[in-house]
Amino acid sequence: MSSPQSGGVDKIWFTRCPVPTASGLAHRRGGLAEAFAPFGLEVGVLQDAEPELARHHFDHDLPGLFREGGNVPALAARSEGAPTRLIGLTWIEEWQSVLVRPGSGIEGPQDLRGARVALPGWARTRAQSFPRAMALHGIKGALTQGGLGLDDVTFVEVAADLSPSVGRDARGGRIAWPGLEELARGEVDAVYVKGARAAEQAADLGLAVGVDLDAHPDPATRVNNGTPRPITVHERLLDERPELVTAFLAATLRAADWAAADLDGVRGILAGETRSGASGVRTAYRDGFHRTLRPDLSPERLDLLVKQKDFLLIHGFLAADVDVASWVAHEPLREVSAKEAA
Repeated sequence: MSSPQSGGVDKIWFTRCPVPTASGLAHRRGGLAEAFAPFGLEVGVLQDAEPELARHHFDHDLPGLFREGGNVPALAARSEGAPTRLIGLTWIEEWQSVLVRPGSGIEGPQDLRGARVALPGWARTRAQSFPRAMALHGIKGALTQGGLGLDDVTFVEVAADLSPSVGRDARGGRIAWPGLEELARGEVDAVYVKGARAAEQAADLGLAVGVDLDAHPDPATRVNNGTPRPITVHERLLDERPELVTAFLAATLRAADWAAADLDGVRGILAGETRSGASGVRTAYRDGFHRTLRPDLSPERLDLLVKQKDFLLIHGFLAADVDVASWVAHEPLREVSAKEAA
């Protein structure tokens, strides 16, 4: 049997966040298993794994792992020396909003001045503190849209999961988004949220949208953990088995092409992927999102990732700076795209 020490890979591992991803669709439709079968490799999923394996979603210390998920854990791991390479980026508009209580008087970003804003506490690691990073950058984006800054609000720390997991022990959809219960009780005035599950929880609590971040024309004000979303791979796998990396990307692009032509099929899968129902999916993912799942490494997306990296560094979410340009591996996506075009 191969071992990580020898550089061999005897199993492919895959992990993603509970959001729309082409790789998640490929997995659900059997595309990843099909892609690696010719190599005699099975595909394991960290979401189905025990905690000891599931932790690699955050530290990426698993040679056969492909990860498509939030950029906070990916950048945090890289800043701490994780040997990963960036092989793709996606940008999905994913219902980013600031929620308030009905009748609060907060009806736009300019109304946030003086508000008490929920800020999830630090988790055990920087990578696991992504809820705090999301809230802070989401509120900054909303304030920017109103010509305000972080000093124009008062942050109130709220409880957050100290050790979030993606594996079998993950509590996932059973826990409210950090700050929502405090908002409903009147302890804070505003909470940043994103995604399908948060949309359903907001509806259950009778909360209102005070700022719809998606409505602003400048995507830079929506840069956050999932915008842009990186696809990363262990550099040992890329160096020693590049054909496995291109196989993964090819399956991902095929799933993205399928998604572009089958919105109802995508929504059906996402109800499970996002741990929510049909109403949450319809609220969170709009405006032709299913046609934008293909990854790329365009200068525009890379510039937006650098913007996120700089924010995380300034606010203590990274152990050290990350050179995004040297992190990127352009070759696998170029190779797969060229074969598609041929």
